[in-house]
Amino acid sequence: MGRTVLPYRQVLEREYNEWKKFRRGLRKEDQKAFDRLFDLARLHVQAGVYASSPWPLEAILISILLEHHKALEELRAKCKRMEAADREKGE
Repeated sequence: MGRTVLPYRQVLEREYNEWKKFRRGLRKEDQKAFDRLFDLARLHVQAGVYASSPWPLEAILISILLEHHKALEELRAKCKRMEAADREKGE
C-alpha cells in the first residue's frame, strides 16, 4: 500500500503548527501579522492542492507573495489616480 497524502488544508495547518515556536518568540503585534500571513495562504488552498509540492512551504510562501503583490498593485494604482487628480487640480 502507498502512503496516504494529507489534504492540503491539513498540510497548511501542520506547517503553521511547526512554526508556532517561532511565532511565540515574536512580539504580540508581530504574532498577529504572522497569523495574517497564514490567513493569506489559506486563500489559495485550491492552488496548493494542484501544486502538490513535496515542500508545502513553497506553495504557502508563493500564496502570501501573490496576495502582497495584489495589494501592492492596488496601492500603485491608487497612487497614480491620486497623482492624476492632483495634476488636474493644479492645471
